[in-house]
Amino acid sequence: MAIALVLVLVVAGSILFHLLSPWWWTPIASNWAYIDHTIIITFWITGAVFAAVVLFMAYCVFRFRHRDGQRADYDPENRRLETWLTVVTGIGVAAMLVPGLFVWSQFVNVPDDATEVEVIGQQWQWSYRLPGADGKLGLSDTRNVSAENPLGVDANDPNGQDDVVVEAADLHLPVGKPVKMLLRSIDVLHDFYVPEFRAKMDMIPGSVTYFWFTPTRTGTFQVLCAELCGQGHAYMRGGVTVDTEEDYVAWLGEQQTFAQLTTPEQTSSAD
Repeated sequence: MAIALVLVLVVAGSILFHLLSPWWWTPIASNWAYIDHTIIITFWITGAVFAAVVLFMAYCVFRFRHRDGQRADYDPENRRLETWLTVVTGIGVAAMLVPGLFVWSQFVNVPDDATEVEVIGQQWQWSYRLPGADGKLGLSDTRNVSAENPLGVDANDPNGQDDVVVEAADLHLPVGKPVKMLLRSIDVLHDFYVPEFRAKMDMIPGSVTYFWFTPTRTGTFQVLCAELCGQGHAYMRGGVTVDTEEDYVAWLGEQQTFAQLTTPEQTSSAD
């Protein structure tokens, strides 16, 4: 009786904790409400299965408890029960996977009008590169990384000369415009994650991964690394500010291009 009661209390406590918990998602600030919907579907399915299994265990503990003179019935196979479990489990797994497949398809198919922004992760800071006046990002390669060229931009690519470089500082984006985030690491595994945007992706050394989103409200949001990347992992934080179009253009005009950062200052002296 005591064990059965504890199992029932576990289910009731879990439901109450979910309903009364102060820990929940941050308000969404992108177009990826689809991800929230998929997580909620998964949560309710797994929650219902959890409650059903634990309550069934409580029933079995109570119903088939030890009684003097009562012998256990050995029944190792039950074809009807196994069939039902297989069918119900298959339906439950499909109900969790199918919505995710539709969301993933949208997640990796980037709109044609999306602006490319490169995110560079390294222990333990975030840097960014945005296209300049030509609207194109220049080539980059980890082998080009140096003290003078910390993002590894290809100096021989003319498309990269006017690229805007934001090193170890906050990123700014315009509200309401789709952005394709090109993710690159120059040392170990990282993961670019802004909770309010929901979207995130691992950053793999030697590869370029990506995702896209559309910021839907202005504000400043915290950038986190969601992949354990060393002893400074907890301090690998940054910021991304979603601006109005006017504020974004003003911010962009204050940034330096790759050519400006790599061209030595010209000095002259009078005789």
